[in-house]
Amino acid sequence: MGYIGALDQGTSSTRFIIFDSQGSIVGQHQREHRQILPQSGWVEHDAAEIWQRTQEVIEGALAVAKI
Repeated sequence: MGYIGALDQGTSSTRFIIFDSQGSIVGQHQREHRQILPQSGWVEHDAAEIWQRTQEVIEGALAVAKI
């Protein structure tokens, strides 16, 4: 059976969803990351934290899907 993984990098979180060959969700995981607000109207993110969250959500979704 084949699977497809989709990474959603949003403003406040990172999410990974795994779909089976029928298009059904078999696993997903999401983690929030910090919003850095250096001044009014600005939002920044820590690239190292986003990379860490990316690895965590992929591992989490794989664990949920048991694959």
